[in-house]
Amino acid sequence: MKFTRSFLVHLLSVLSFFHGQASTSKNHYVLSNEMIVKGDTVKELGSNIMVIYQDAKNTYWFGSWETGVYKYDGTTIINYTTTHGLLNNRIDEIKEDDFGNIYFASANTTSGISRFNGNNFTTLTAVFGENWKLQPTDIWFKYSYGVTGKVYRYDGNSLVELQLPKPPNLSNPFDVYSIYKDRKGNIWFGTNPAGVCRFDGKSFDWITEEDVTEFRNEGANGVRSIVEDKNGDFWFNTEQRYSVYDSLTLKSTKFYTRHESIGSLDGKNTSGLNEFLSTVRDNNANLWFVTYRNGVWKYDGAKITHYPIQVNSKDIELFSIYKDNNGELWLGTHENGAYKFNGTTFEKFTP
Repeated sequence: MKFTRSFLVHLLSVLSFFHGQASTSKNHYVLSNEMIVKGDTVKELGSNIMVIYQDAKNTYWFGSWETGVYKYDGTTIINYTTTHGLLNNRIDEIKEDDFGNIYFASANTTSGISRFNGNNFTTLTAVFGENWKLQPTDIWFKYSYGVTGKVYRYDGNSLVELQLPKPPNLSNPFDVYSIYKDRKGNIWFGTNPAGVCRFDGKSFDWITEEDVTEFRNEGANGVRSIVEDKNGDFWFNTEQRYSVYDSLTLKSTKFYTRHESIGSLDGKNTSGLNEFLSTVRDNNANLWFVTYRNGVWKYDGAKITHYPIQVNSKDIELFSIYKDNNGELWLGTHENGAYKFNGTTFEKFTP
């Protein structure tokens, strides 16, 4: 049987179209006619860099307070904003799925989150759900602030808006300020001012001690940071750290014991460290703590080292600390862009 050239061309185009349609597993797809958003090429990052993330391809993403997100591939900086399809120009979280899609969440909107597939942005709209689940591939996001007590869970197909149950001894509304997955796969939620909640896939356990529920500075504190150290202890940005156990194995009603936190470990009662904003554990198991206006502090299990972050001899306002794929440390700041640790000190990042 003979086929004309025009028929073969038509057949190939049809097959190509359906091949693109068939590769939509887990929202990972690229159609041949998909619009590619180029973004704006810029010479430098914005001044208010709040969060930093390095994806599986080693590309850096810098989320800002009001100028969208910056993509840096080692050579070029590209700025994406709402003009290019981003849902909001404030970026509070950046995460990635197993297929290389990048997600951006903002505390300024309740309209969902943005997904970038390498070519363009899609807005994922949430549906309300009551069935709490916990799967290894779930991606969790904070909900918009507004004392709602809600979070987002994304399973690769649906974005679900979930309502956290209130702790037994608290009736006040609260917000979720931080989310952390521990070594066992449990999800932790740091709130303001309800304390800390652990979800193991079946039940919720709350820590509601005074140091995690105090409402100070008009709500500016809250549990903004959660990290697990090499001994399995949990550090919240409060005056105490917590040794946490399986509640089913204990006779006591509490599933934890408390110890002095970083602000008391240097023997000087460094109160400024009792409310750090962000924490990370480096590849050598050291803990690094970021304070708002008192620099960065490292704790190696025995001693504390202080790293002032200053411009013109004045402390600058910090926001977050991040460890990249190579174990290098980065800082996000309120007004001074991003900083990177060079092994001795943190210096301003200039691509």
